[in-house]
Amino acid sequence: MAKSLLLISRQSPWSGPAAREALDIVLAGGAFDLPIGLLFLDDGVLQLAAGQNAKALQQKDLSANLQALPMFGVEELFYCADSASARGLDQLSLDEAQALAAEQITALIDRYDQVITL
Repeated sequence: MAKSLLLISRQSPWSGPAAREALDIVLAGGAFDLPIGLLFLDDGVLQLAAGQNAKALQQKDLSANLQALPMFGVEELFYCADSASARGLDQLSLDEAQALAAEQITALIDRYDQVITL
């Protein structure tokens, strides 16, 4: 049986390639039926902000990749509620993501065999 993997995305969508690379890893894992989860933490929750204009920043729009996650079998999607609140995010673009309090994140990490943070 394949080991489960949790990917923690901590970078904003416009701060460099880490956010895009995290999504690429998760999509690839989902395509190969790897038990995989994705947690948006710290500035990573900014990837979930609704109404982003990537073209204005001359960046690739990640919203299509985010919307494709469930189609690739990636259903374990989480975000830190404290991180979202601290950044003023009331409306998120990914309805499937489950909000977690800080103490729940430790338990989530313990559920997975391997953890990668980008």
